[in-house]
Amino acid sequence: MDMICESDKLDDYLLECNEVNYSHPLIREKADELFNPSQTEMEKVQTAFEFVRDEVFHSADIQGKHVTCYASDVLAYKEGICYAKSNLLAALLRSQGIPAGFCYQRLMLFDTPEKGYCIHALNAVFLKSVNKWVRLDARGNKEGINAQFSIHEEKLAFSINEACDEKDYPVIYVQPHPKTLAVLQSHTNVLEMYTYHLPDNLSQP
Repeated sequence: MDMICESDKLDDYLLECNEVNYSHPLIREKADELFNPSQTEMEKVQTAFEFVRDEVFHSADIQGKHVTCYASDVLAYKEGICYAKSNLLAALLRSQGIPAGFCYQRLMLFDTPEKGYCIHALNAVFLKSVNKWVRLDARGNKEGINAQFSIHEEKLAFSINEACDEKDYPVIYVQPHPKTLAVLQSHTNVLEMYTYHLPDNLSQP
């Protein structure tokens, strides 16, 4: 898939915003723990990705209790849905001067179109060493899901079935999409939110 950058300025993918709050003491402390000056860019990206994938749990997998949104809250509670986990991965990478954006997929909620769709979030990272954007999905692995750090062949959590109207959105967004933020900001019961209230498309209302 040919990806389309929302901005042609790489520096825009380093910006701090409310949800990607990498100046927060918790984020800075974790960055100091994860990264060191001897690491290459590639090593930093893989380290951050595997930390968010493996050490921060997907709320649905653990029957979580917290709706997290800000990267610092995702880190504090060690849980979040994909929207929240993508905020944390972007924050960790941007704290290291590594451009990171937001990508989305439209997926079936279950096994047939009749049961509905949802928007799934993942990240795109610009690797200067290979001069390309790479999509990474830190949703969290479990039976049937095996996302990996890979720069040549995508190894994402979910593959797209276009025949069932699933889709990859090609845009690499600078900030989290407003629809995903609205969901996180308007609910307090994470399991109810995840089951019934995720957006099913990214088109404007």
